[in-house]
Formats: sequence, C-alpha cells, structure tokens
Amino acid sequence: MSERPTRRGFASRPADPEHWIKAADTPPRDSDAGGFTARLTIDVTPELRGRIKIIAFRRGQTVADMLRDLLAREYPPTSEGDPS
Repeated sequence: MSERPTRRGFASRPADPEHWIKAADTPPRDSDAGGFTARLTIDVTPELRGRIKIIAFRRGQTVADMLRDLLAREYPPTSEGDPS
C-alpha cells in the first residue's frame, strides 16, 4: 500500500517556535495604568462604524488607537479625585 500524504490541518501548529509569536518585536502600548487595559463596548450604527473604520484607515491607525486618543483628549485626567 502507499503511504498517506501528510496533511496539515487548518489548526496545525508550526514546527518552528519563532512562528508561534506573531508580533514579538511589537513594543507594548503606552498606558497610564502601567500596561493594563480595560475593554469598553459601545453600540453604534453600522454607518457610523463604517465611517470610523474609513477614517482610521486613511490616517494609518487602528480604530482602537484612534478612539483611545479621542477619549484621552476628551476626558483628560484630573486631580480632583476622579479616577485617572
């Protein structure tokens, strides 16, 4: 009998450990919280979502980075006892 060909499945693991790490050289994001982040979910219309994605693409940014900058500008840290 002939041998079965080796098939790689869609979830197969790479043989080389370096290929397991997708962004090894990516520096961590700057954060005032010492590297910790929290997820925020909001509901927007599909039209608004599309506009946001197009603007981020044109600026060469990710949507997440663009919205983080927007929120940081709109809601700067205060020294009045508000959480920073």
